[in-house]
Amino acid sequence: MNNSTLSDSCPSTHKHTFPILGNLQVTVTPTYNPFNLPLDVLFSMAARINKKRSFLFVSKVLGKHIPVHPYTSMLSGASLALLLYRELIGREYQAQTDALLEQAIQGLRNPELAEEAYKKIIHAQLSSPVPLQFIGFAETATALGHSVYEVFADQAAYIHTTREDLPALTSVINFDEEHSHAVAHRCYARHSGLLTGEEIVVLVDDEMTTGKTSLNIIRDMQAKFPRSTYFVASLLDWRTEQDEAAYAALEAELGIAIKPLCLLKGSMSIEGAVELKPSDTALPDGRGDARVNVLHMGEIFPSIEAASVDSAGQLNDSPYLLATGRFGMRSQDNAAAAVQITEIARRLRGMRTREDSHTLVMGTGEFMYVPMRIAAEMGGNVVYQSTTRSPIHPSRGPEYGIQSGYGYPSPDDPGTRNFVYNVDPDQYEDIFILFERDVPPERAEPFINLVKKLAKVNVHLIFFTGKRHDWKVLNA
Repeated sequence: MNNSTLSDSCPSTHKHTFPILGNLQVTVTPTYNPFNLPLDVLFSMAARINKKRSFLFVSKVLGKHIPVHPYTSMLSGASLALLLYRELIGREYQAQTDALLEQAIQGLRNPELAEEAYKKIIHAQLSSPVPLQFIGFAETATALGHSVYEVFADQAAYIHTTREDLPALTSVINFDEEHSHAVAHRCYARHSGLLTGEEIVVLVDDEMTTGKTSLNIIRDMQAKFPRSTYFVASLLDWRTEQDEAAYAALEAELGIAIKPLCLLKGSMSIEGAVELKPSDTALPDGRGDARVNVLHMGEIFPSIEAASVDSAGQLNDSPYLLATGRFGMRSQDNAAAAVQITEIARRLRGMRTREDSHTLVMGTGEFMYVPMRIAAEMGGNVVYQSTTRSPIHPSRGPEYGIQSGYGYPSPDDPGTRNFVYNVDPDQYEDIFILFERDVPPERAEPFINLVKKLAKVNVHLIFFTGKRHDWKVLNA
């Protein structure tokens, strides 16, 4: 990468060995660190219940598995956007972004500076010299992809892939994420012109391990919407020389350029192993007296009618939000969505037990970015995370990334187990759970009963579409 201020050095270029559980350990050797960030700013480690890979880099900036300052997460996406912008404008114009880059670095290092850094980048109104199509990978990178896209004031569009099956719609892109526990990705574009082949495509994922997911989508896209250039942006890039050779081979085969961007690149080696079974942290008996408040906000955001079908064949006909990007959105849509987010944040802020109460805002599944943005505007002492499909083993060991974990059947699909990590009883006075769509109360009951045992005072259920059911039964 050609630039004037970014470093390709690392604060510690020697190997970093992370003991995880038992005799399992991972050794990381950084090779590229453009923001010169300490590794512990970006991630910690945990054991994962997955036959294909037994450990997980637990991101400290993503806002998925563990609570983070919402502006930290948004800034991580904005930082990737700055790296992309510098690639697009050419070296002779890069000095104009030096101050923004320095603020991004300081904001990532210090959460107290993240809000100011993020707002400076957004207010810069960066203009892309070429049309850009951003694609965020579900489930984990839907918010990250949106955060990268929203930095660009014009000539940008965003869509994220989904694991949800919408039988009445046709997916324009189909590919598999081979290492994941939920491999199939779909992509439902509301406008047929969203992908034309004229845009530069920017694929956004939280982590590249082998990079095969990106190769799979590029191959599918190139057969349908051929173009010359793809960027692949991620927080972490662990591809080996063999993996990089696979990228070069696909470039040569298809006659395209594939350009990676990341906050940290390196190599890793694994020693030892650990045998794990799914394990939830036990909650104390006699808890569960937090008050449940239910609010439907269907009148705030525009929505789209689309029914989903779960693994058991049951339909949910509650609409989806347009502001998530699941069906595609463009730069000109951002201003209206920002007004709507601010209005909802104002309402939810007034529902907090106190102005400074310890508050957790939770997105659910793929519904991450809108809740994250709302959390950012709800005042101080607010952190954000999302529920997840990832089965991670909790342990109270020092420096271990996942200290507690609770599993439950997903309200959207009881055949899928979801998890909440690193939330302890009485840690938060208020827990806000933001659902994109209404679901039957009986499906959500296991999740709600769990969160009632975690919140100290209030659990707030916020639904954005589909007032289909009577939720009064929860406090009966």
